[in-house]
Amino acid sequence: MGGSSIYLRDRKAFTGGTPQAVYAELWERGRKARLRNRAIFAVLTLILCGALVNAAFGVMMALVVSVLDFYFHWHGYNASSVWRRGLRGEQRTDRLLRHTLERRGHRVVHARSVPGHEQADEILVGPGGVWLIHNEAWHPETEIAPYGGRVFVDGRTQTKLMTSLTGAAETVARLLTEHTGEEVTVRPLLVVHGGRLARSPFEADGVVFATPLRMLRWIRRNPTADYSPEQVEALARATVHVLPIGRSTAAAA
Repeated sequence: MGGSSIYLRDRKAFTGGTPQAVYAELWERGRKARLRNRAIFAVLTLILCGALVNAAFGVMMALVVSVLDFYFHWHGYNASSVWRRGLRGEQRTDRLLRHTLERRGHRVVHARSVPGHEQADEILVGPGGVWLIHNEAWHPETEIAPYGGRVFVDGRTQTKLMTSLTGAAETVARLLTEHTGEEVTVRPLLVVHGGRLARSPFEADGVVFATPLRMLRWIRRNPTADYSPEQVEALARATVHVLPIGRSTAAAA
């Protein structure tokens, strides 16, 4: 494909017949229908508001309706961007943490291998505690909800993933406790890129689920410790020491 990125062309998400490719094709097919519906909404708003108030008010409200309709569709498509690129979202989370919590005294250790478990996308160390952050991107229509303390994704439990995340958090906590000589708690946090969360955040199977922005709020409002800046730095250095560097991540979303 002419002009395509050398970093993206080999991803399975860009091959024909994949869910991502089908989604993108259906989105393009629906463009004319979206524009037609937007025009109909705008005209109806113009006529109704113009008749009830005046022409100027009708024009203004028609523009407002058009902008809101555009934003509604754009937001839904943009929310699926990570999934459409065949990524999980760790690069987006990295950027978000760098421009927010890292400027408020937190430290982020990226892509570390956890012995006996899969790689941790980010280990966040802050005044309020330590978090193991994992990223997942799902199809925008995927339903993600808790029932009876367990999480269900499109009606299916996620036992393997949840066991892996809680086990990795426990391992990191044990290694940090042994290295520092002080009890350290590590909470697993799954950041959801796309999909439909029943609510955000929620906790199920011992893991907190949240969208990227609400993840930041949850971390600030739910501390598990009270560390000084010196303790944060010491824990961040300890994390680097006890967890080896993992694989390099894919191209940024």
